[in-house]
Amino acid sequence: MAAAFDLAFDPWDPAFLADPYPAYADLRAKGRVHYYEPTNQWLVPHHADVSALLRDRRLGRAYQHRYTHEDFGRTAPPAEHEPFHTLNDHGMLDLEPPDHTRIRRLVSKAFTPRTVEQLKPYVAKLAGELVDRLVAAGGGDLLADVAEPLPVAVIAEMLGIPESDRAPLRPWSADICGMYELNPPKDVAAKAVRASVEFSDYLRELIAERRKEPGDDLISGLIAAHDEGDRLTEQEMISTCVLLLNAGHEATVNATVNGWYALFRNPDQLAALRADHSLVPAAVEELMRYDTPLQLFERWVLDEIEIDGTTVPRGAEIAMLFGSANHDPEVFRNPEKLDLTREDNPHISFSAGIHYCIGAPLARIELAASMTALLEKAPTLGLVAEPKRKPNFVIRGLEGLSVAV
Repeated sequence: MAAAFDLAFDPWDPAFLADPYPAYADLRAKGRVHYYEPTNQWLVPHHADVSALLRDRRLGRAYQHRYTHEDFGRTAPPAEHEPFHTLNDHGMLDLEPPDHTRIRRLVSKAFTPRTVEQLKPYVAKLAGELVDRLVAAGGGDLLADVAEPLPVAVIAEMLGIPESDRAPLRPWSADICGMYELNPPKDVAAKAVRASVEFSDYLRELIAERRKEPGDDLISGLIAAHDEGDRLTEQEMISTCVLLLNAGHEATVNATVNGWYALFRNPDQLAALRADHSLVPAAVEELMRYDTPLQLFERWVLDEIEIDGTTVPRGAEIAMLFGSANHDPEVFRNPEKLDLTREDNPHISFSAGIHYCIGAPLARIELAASMTALLEKAPTLGLVAEPKRKPNFVIRGLEGLSVAV
């Protein structure tokens, strides 16, 4: 285990944010687990460890199903953050069994593979229309014009959110997701709290409307879902809708722009993709691996564990470095090389275990649809200017991506 001062890991350094992968190689070379004092976390950089820990029931996304804050050696969140935590803590991503099992089972009833597969024509049509507009304008911002509106519209359509109500969805989501960064400052927390209140109030009204007049949308499905007398509470429904919207587009938006930026920087791979569109499914997987949209995923240590001879105590927080795991040479041959023909690609960008991303099939459909539309309708798509990275680490993305067609 290396001490914090030995590490190249610095999630607030612009140079690190621009390219964290050399620092990850340094972490992997120095050991399997590292205590990082600035965030009071244990960093885990290797693929085998991350993959195993995601499935290890001695770790949890939450701990209050077993311990009080005091018992666990943790301080309760500030009272002014309560609206965010009420919203966040009732979503299945931050719950553990038995509540997680119950909610995921009920959500799965309304979010079946068949439901997702039936969306394919709608997703392809919408992606085509967005790219047509980009082409007609001679180019633009790939993030604002294609990457963002596609998954937001798809998940909003699934949930049954009217088009006229969709404008605040992306800002609400961005503000809430600010709380997932490491040590978020007060102004970021205040924005997340405000967005949590506004988004929850909106959904409470929409759920009330759907109770009176059900439709064939996901919210109506969540209201109707029940199993052996179990139903979702109103708060669980609100939290589930927010989770599906946030998780249902944040990763897809960032995977799209990170992916195209990677292609522009690897013209041989872009040329191969343009020559053979059948590479699209493999390209989606490789781009998710190569520049991972979610770089870090956290777990609480519910029962003491040992990693490579280092004891990580109960009450500690593990930070699993997805970006590092996806570049581990023990698993991926030439991991720093973008290879769209990579066949063995067990990336963990969608997590693993009981918290494996329920929306992964939909994300893959969206990413493939936008990529196919751009390859077909904008065959000479090119970068106009070097993009700016967002000043975030956990959710990795760009401020924009200016392109010409």
